[in-house]
Amino acid sequence: MSTVGLYFGSFNPVHDGHLAIAEYMLEHASIDELWFMLSPQNPLKNPDELWSNEKRFELLKSAIDKRSKMSISTIEWDMPKPSYTIDTLEKLTELYPNTTFSIIMGSDNLEKIEQWKSFENILNVYKIFVYPRPNVIPNAYFKHPNVTIFDAPLMDISSTEVRKGLKNQ
Repeated sequence: MSTVGLYFGSFNPVHDGHLAIAEYMLEHASIDELWFMLSPQNPLKNPDELWSNEKRFELLKSAIDKRSKMSISTIEWDMPKPSYTIDTLEKLTELYPNTTFSIIMGSDNLEKIEQWKSFENILNVYKIFVYPRPNVIPNAYFKHPNVTIFDAPLMDISSTEVRKGLKNQ
């Protein structure tokens, strides 16, 4: 049985911080491979700021081209919008019954996991590997038995900052 770490995101655009986190998790988390789950529409983000699926896919594909244990999943593209993590996890579990899935997320997402659809089910069924993000105040979910907090390098970069920088060029 293989173990896959699922790194959900808009990757709008993908940047060095995403790649550093992916590399770190492949090395330190108990996963065999990492799938970038390219989300077409995060329910907690403004869809007007989203680059096209194709553009984000091509940039991500180019970024991971030589990394053998990383791949891209576009499964959410054919699912109802907006994308809910629990629905994707259930679909993946159905499609890949011999695979164990774990979630990779930033501490900022764990901090607000109560906003997620069926968050209790996610916490109770799946292992969650968490990397630090700046200015996050840990809550009770940081001590959940399925949550592992990693001492990964702090990445104080966001796709929003990258987009702003590109816009100002």
